[in-house]
Amino acid sequence: MLQTRELIDSVTTSSPLNHEILAKALDVLAECEEAVTACATGMLAEKDADDLRTAINQDLDCADVTTATRRVLTRGSSHDPALLSAQVEACLIACQRSHDQCAQHAQHHDHCRICAEATSRAADACREVLAAVRS
Repeated sequence: MLQTRELIDSVTTSSPLNHEILAKALDVLAECEEAVTACATGMLAEKDADDLRTAINQDLDCADVTTATRRVLTRGSSHDPALLSAQVEACLIACQRSHDQCAQHAQHHDHCRICAEATSRAADACREVLAAVRS
């Protein structure tokens, strides 16, 4: 398994983020991406999939946005705080929307419970990154 902190420490590019915050965010966003993708797949297999359409779309949007955000953060070369902030804000919004939908279904579907927990952690990580970028 890739050790994110070790990898980040080995890269010599300058980043506006502390390596600890960056590595934590990358790991949490990777977990989120996996959870929302699996949850969307799980919802598609449910008998009430039509009723879950909004949640499925939110999960798929969240997966795409977290992937893009992880790539931007991994490069660590963004010397444009406005661009970095905008990307992380988009990720925060996608995570919150996915969380809001899956939290509604968490009592009935384990994949939604797991997804809601992962998106909550990811939203917190986004807030931490935004605070660091803006300080």
